Amino acid sequence: MNPFALLFFAIISEVIGSTMLKLSNGFKRLFPSLGVVLGMGTAFYFLSLTLAKIPLSTAYAIWSGAGTALTAVVGILLFKEHVYMRKIVGLLLIIGGVVTLKLASGY
Repeated sequence: MNPFALLFFAIISEVIGSTMLKLSNGFKRLFPSLGVVLGMGTAFYFLSLTLAKIPLSTAYAIWSGAGTALTAVVGILLFKEHVYMRKIVGLLLIIGGVVTLKLASGY
């Protein structure tokens, strides 16, 4: 399977796990807490498969950067977090960095 497809699944799983972390209310709610464990476990599983083909520095930077940006978007859309120009600029810089790393990776 394409390593970037695996990385995509790792990123989506991490975003799901992070979203469930917010909903778990400090691990006081059972189903969101199980979602954290499942989401993060799945994310690390797919990330480990990705590392067989993509260098650690590239894969981890893309995983963490894209996960951070997407989690921020989820926070804005689902949890009605405030949007400030600095937040938008920061997210755009993260996305630009992820795209640059992908282009520089040679895959």
